[in-house]
Amino acid sequence: MKLSRIAAILAGGLILSGCAPIVALQPAENANDPGCAAVIVRLPETVSGLPIRQTDAQATAAWGEPDQVLLFCGVEVPTASELPCVDKGVFWLRDDSDDAVWTFTSFGRDPAVRVIVDRDPAISPGLVLEDLENAVSFTPQNGLTCTDTEETVTGQDPFSEPSPAPAG
Repeated sequence: MKLSRIAAILAGGLILSGCAPIVALQPAENANDPGCAAVIVRLPETVSGLPIRQTDAQATAAWGEPDQVLLFCGVEVPTASELPCVDKGVFWLRDDSDDAVWTFTSFGRDPAVRVIVDRDPAISPGLVLEDLENAVSFTPQNGLTCTDTEETVTGQDPFSEPSPAPAG
């Protein structure tokens, strides 16, 4: 009787753990860099309040359901860049060319880490980068630094007044 009860509990646990499907991702070209292992083992369980999910590719991570934050370690290491730089304990280059996501790539570190954040207003890209700072700070610095940094993670003026709503 006890064995059947344990089997039922284990089966229920398997069903519950199967609720969030594995996130299918492609690893970065240099995902096998040992520095990526140092990042992956230090990743937080949550970023900006979103729970971590299981992925199927080396040196990757995902948070949120559906996946709202993606991380790829071992991407091409950036050199000089015209992209805006943000300092969140780690230098990040911000590529905001896609209206659907923010893309941040660590700068001055090798291997490089890319983080893609959904532009959902409920997700703070600043909090995501702060939550990832500890893990990414374990990648070795390569001597490059940002000469100028943005005041905000998104590049938006934090002191601007919101536009008034049209009179209806």
